[in-house]
Amino acid sequence: MRHIAPQSLEKTAQSLIGGEATAVETVRRALDRIAEVDAEVRAWVEVDRDGSLAEAERLDRLPAAERGPLHGVPIGVKDIIDVAGLPTRCGSQLRDGTPAAADAAIVARLRGLGAVVLGKTVTTEFAYFSPGPTANPHDTSRTPGGSSSGSAAAVAAGMVPLALGTQTAASVARPAAYCGVTGFVTARGTHPEDGITGLSRSLDSLGFLTVSVADMDFLRRTLAGAGAAAAFPAACPASAPAPATVLSWVPGGNFGVEPAMLAALERAERELAALGHPVQRLDFDERGAGLVDAHSVIMAYDAVRLRSAEAARPEAISPQLAALFEAGSAVSDAGYAAAHGFVAGQLAWIRAQLAYGTVLLAPAAQGPAPEGLDATGAPVMSRPWQALGLPVLVVPGLTDPDTAMPLGVQLVSLPGAEDALFTVAAGLQQRPIN
Repeated sequence: MRHIAPQSLEKTAQSLIGGEATAVETVRRALDRIAEVDAEVRAWVEVDRDGSLAEAERLDRLPAAERGPLHGVPIGVKDIIDVAGLPTRCGSQLRDGTPAAADAAIVARLRGLGAVVLGKTVTTEFAYFSPGPTANPHDTSRTPGGSSSGSAAAVAAGMVPLALGTQTAASVARPAAYCGVTGFVTARGTHPEDGITGLSRSLDSLGFLTVSVADMDFLRRTLAGAGAAAAFPAACPASAPAPATVLSWVPGGNFGVEPAMLAALERAERELAALGHPVQRLDFDERGAGLVDAHSVIMAYDAVRLRSAEAARPEAISPQLAALFEAGSAVSDAGYAAAHGFVAGQLAWIRAQLAYGTVLLAPAAQGPAPEGLDATGAPVMSRPWQALGLPVLVVPGLTDPDTAMPLGVQLVSLPGAEDALFTVAAGLQQRPIN
């Protein structure tokens, strides 16, 4: 059964600021939608009905001059990110119901802009591979991806127009692709990560999920207007030519990309060329495979050390997480340094390829969401970019003709070139690419 009812973030915000709807009305509609479909989708760990309605009532009492740009907008928060008064369970039996004492930095920022937290969305165990109960709203027999499973599903099903996620391997990009929504993985270090339970200090990044590229750009600009400092220098000068050059990576057979996704990638190439973008194929298979391996080494090494308390309780964690910790324990300091050294070399190379606002196009996943809820799909298509710490934007709009499931492509740029990234993505989404 399909449970798709996308809600635009920008339109929701505009209706609230314009007085066409109140915060209470908007939050009630979101809560009603959760009540309608979440028994099947299971996107939420906890819904704070009373707290969200009380906050909406408070916001409605504010004078218009004191209302923020996200006034009354309901949001979901991945359950590794702290929300004051709600537990952060991380999808694990090792976490009890103790409420967080304070909001994570990103939650506090969004609240300061007027957003209303409805509750916590399902994550895989400590944002790794062991899935929670969430189903894909397009087909509840299929995975929504992970680890930001509940956040992607909640947006796709129209429960909220915005949800928070995180990515260490493919935890935003893959769910976005599988659920047919937009996912934005910010360049590492763009936003403070206070109040987020991480898995790898070298790889963790904050991400967001919305219905469309336009909504994501609205969010990006709203956050920047609130004083989010640019963490990196601009990667292209103001006089950079437009439209941007697009480098397309069509992975070879070793990456397991399915024919439907390869066909979708070729359609995206054609549409970008029709929009005036010079499109060139990039030979990246050997480098990509090396980055996949280096990412795996770094992630395992970091995880067993950062989550040492959990690693000491193998009887209370999933086989998947236990295997990650075991692999990390076997990585030597020299092996870890070598993996970082390889990534540094590839980062220098990719900076040269993506200079002057060039954007890279690649599959966001190997194919459509696999059947079953006992796994979340392979992260191979995102590991290279996550190892490099680059911003990634997943563009929805493609469909697998055999299953009618979404197929997402991802666009990658250098940090500081997000304007070019979003310009290319906006043009691609506006074209009829099915």
